[in-house]
Parts: sequence; C-alpha cells; structure tokens
Amino acid sequence: MRVFVLDQNKKPLDPCHPARARKLLNKGLAQVFKRYPFTIILQNRAVEDSVTHPHRIKIDPGSKTTGIAIVQEQSGRVTNALEINHRGQQIKNALESRRALRRGRRNRKTRYRKPRFLNRTRPVREASATGKGWLPPSLMSRVFNVETWVRRLRKLCPVTAISQELVRFDLQKIQNPEVSGVEYQRGELFGFDIKEYLLSKWGHNCVYCGVENLPLEVEHIVPKSKGGSNRVSNLTLACRCCNQKKGNDSIEKFLKKKPEILKKVLLKAKASLKDAAAVNATRWELLRRLQRTELPVETGSGGLTKFNRKTKGIDKNHWTDAACVGKSTPEKLLLNGVKPLNITAKGHGIRQRCRPDKYGFPKAHAPSAKFFRGFQTGDIVKADIKKGKYAGQHTGRIAIRYRPSFVLQLPEKKFDVHPKYLQTIFKADGYEYQVN
Repeated sequence: MRVFVLDQNKKPLDPCHPARARKLLNKGLAQVFKRYPFTIILQNRAVEDSVTHPHRIKIDPGSKTTGIAIVQEQSGRVTNALEINHRGQQIKNALESRRALRRGRRNRKTRYRKPRFLNRTRPVREASATGKGWLPPSLMSRVFNVETWVRRLRKLCPVTAISQELVRFDLQKIQNPEVSGVEYQRGELFGFDIKEYLLSKWGHNCVYCGVENLPLEVEHIVPKSKGGSNRVSNLTLACRCCNQKKGNDSIEKFLKKKPEILKKVLLKAKASLKDAAAVNATRWELLRRLQRTELPVETGSGGLTKFNRKTKGIDKNHWTDAACVGKSTPEKLLLNGVKPLNITAKGHGIRQRCRPDKYGFPKAHAPSAKFFRGFQTGDIVKADIKKGKYAGQHTGRIAIRYRPSFVLQLPEKKFDVHPKYLQTIFKADGYEYQVN
C-alpha cells in the first residue's frame, strides 16, 4: 500500500513507498496531512520540481460494497485500493420507520390542514440510458459514496482517467439460466394465482412444522423488516402458529434446531435479486457523474473483468475486480503488498430532535448541538487510559453524550470513557476506516 504525497502547494505527486514516507517524516521534510487515507505533505518541494506519472481510478460498483483501485498506467502497479461499504439498507429502514410514524401521527390527528405549498416534488434524474426517472435516497447514497471518493482521490493522486464496470444483470437468467424466448414474458407465475402457486411449490402443509389440514398463511422467508421483498421467491406457506412464532426472526435463527428443514427451505427458495437490481438502477447515473469530472471515462463489461482476473491468476475480491476493469488493464498487474482500506459509510447524523418510542409517541428530546467539549460523534480518537479495567492505549471511533461520558467503539468491543483521556486524530467525515 503506497502513501499519498502532496507538494507544498497541496498538489498531488506520485504515491511513495511507506519506508520513504517514514524517512521523510523522520527528517522533518514532510508532515502528516491526513490519516485516512494516509497522506503526507512535503515542506519544500513543488510539483514543477517532480516527475509525475498518469494514474487511473478503476471502479467495480456493487450494491453492498464497491471496490476501487488506483493503477499506475505505465508500470501496472496497484498503488492503492479501497473497499466502500454502503448504507443503502440502513437508509431504506430509516425512511420506512419515518413513514410509519407519520402515518400513525396523521391517524391520531385527523383535523384537516390546508397544504402550505407543494412539497411532494421529486428531483428528476436520468436514471436510464434513454429516459428520465427518479432514484430513491437508498440508491443515490451508493452513487454519492463513489462520487465522493473519486473527488477525494483526485486531490491526492495525479489521476488522468477513470474506468467503470458498466454491467447489466439479466435478473431472470440469474434465477433460471435456461430461460429464453416467450418465457421471458410469461414468468414463473404463468397460469397460477400466487396462493395456488405456493401450494403447488411447497405442498399443502406447513413448511416449518409439517402440520396438515389447517389454514395456511403466506409467510416471508426473509422478513420485510430485514430487507425481504414480496417477490414470490421469498414467500412460503406456514400455519398461523409458526407464522406468529417466527415473527421477524431470520430463517436461520428460527430453524437453528431443525437443520434438515432449514436446508430444504433454502434449497427451494431462490436468492434475492435486490442487489443485482440496485446495480442495474444506479449504473447510468454513476457513469454520468463520473463523466462530469471531464476525465476520459472507460467502461467495461463484467465478463471482461472476469477474463482479465482469470488470465492473470488473481484472487477474487472487490478491489482486485476493480483493478481488472476495462480494456486498459495492463498485461501485468503488480499487487504485492497492497492492503485495501476498508471504508464504511456512517452518515452525518440525523436532524430529528424528538426521539419517539416504538409506538411513535415522543419520549426524549435531543439537543441541537453536535459538539461537546470539542468532540463530535464519528471522530476517530486516541484514548490513553491510565488505570482501570480498560487501561492502556486505544484507537477508535467515539459516540458523544452531552455529559463527560463518551462511548469508544473498537472493532471487538465498546466501552465508556471520559473525554479527558481522548485526543482527536481524525475529524468525523461520515465514514469509518479500517485497514484489512
């Protein structure tokens, strides 16, 4: 993993080896400019005094994780790699929760109020190659994350081009590789009602307990509260007792004592297509936003990415897939020593001041201030605790309270800590970082 280098005017130079960066820091010729990704700034050198080489940002978009690799075009060396974990499902859950609370509030307060203005407009975006459409916030967050990091990397590295994997998934072929012709129009429910189809597929008994001759209810294998959909592939039949007992538990948790039944249900149920649909919906919007950078943008198919990776004998990861995107991939990719920076989107907090309970009634009021004693939720800090159960030095992300007791979140645990033991090393920017 190379270290980003800036000149004295904050212009990007070629990334350097960590040993060289350490030598420059020890001699006082450079200072730490940024922790994540690690960047140094030189004290007495301008970009005119240095030779820079063209670099290419290569992107492998994903629904949950997007891989990004920076490749030096002349040598084929992967200088840096990132894996961005999106928060699309978290945003969707928050919007559904807000919608439910508002619906309950409207039902309790039935007095008619005349609308003050038209506040039901949606931004019009070109969501496809030809027409215009609208993308929900959960999908746009994925596009914004990639756009944000492309913009940041351009400030840290001499980037001259961008490559994006522009892939379209055939959703019906994912479920049935043999589908062709008129079967695309008919689908699996052709000639069936949903309940009759489920009875034919699962039999006339409860799939969980096997009871017969009782009324059966349509049941979601993956609960809707945990990202499940109403697709027929996510539906099964259960008696009322099992349906109520399962609730919104995952199928693995509910059937952990019945591994044979769990294996049977998962074998018959088809994989969710939600992730493939998210990539299909956002690919053109992401391409348009990359083209606005005014850099040449190359697109490549998923098949070409796989071909490049297989012929070069590279293991499959998000960032290695990104390094193999497009026809510009060098004959030889140098991957030795590359450890991707794992980035998780966390958001920038919420504006909701009134905190409701699970029934939608207000239970607490959050202060409008976002800072306390100079700290903010999301800051990465170094804690030097002198004594007690957690004595020692720790580095992690904090969640503030408006009293001298913060929560320090480490990869393996979290505990309360007094702010007098904390020193900020990286200000909150909406992301959490971890080196793999």
